[in-house]
Amino acid sequence: MKMRNFFLLLVGLSLFVAATAFTNQPGTPDAIVGVWKTGEGTAMVRIYKNGDKYQGKIVWLKEPNDPETGKPKVDKNHPDESSRTRPILGMVNVWGFVPTEKNVWEEGSIYDPKNGNTYSCTIKMTSPNSIDVRGFIGVSLIGRSDTWTRQVAK
Repeated sequence: MKMRNFFLLLVGLSLFVAATAFTNQPGTPDAIVGVWKTGEGTAMVRIYKNGDKYQGKIVWLKEPNDPETGKPKVDKNHPDESSRTRPILGMVNVWGFVPTEKNVWEEGSIYDPKNGNTYSCTIKMTSPNSIDVRGFIGVSLIGRSDTWTRQVAK
């Protein structure tokens, strides 16, 4: 009887691990969920599902404090003056993404606190641990891409 219970426990654990692993595999809408380091390596963004769309917030900065003041960096370049005191760390900077085809999320926006501009954006997963984030104005052909790398919890 003990051996049967042990076997059932192993089968149950195996199914749970397989189901959990599958949800973030390339080709599934939730594959984008996770923490991603930007191409420059100066920030990490946690992408998560919010309702039926995906968004992300800045969860780590290589240099979180302003070198001049020693205080946390703020959104000093934002076009709306009332937003210039909000901290960059914790800021939602990507939003509105929907999966449109396998490994592609579109209809989103990305905000760049370095220059205070918001761009239309698409994200394409190129491997389980790499995404191409393309910000653009108007047509996707005119824009800039950055490759972000998935950060694995240690």
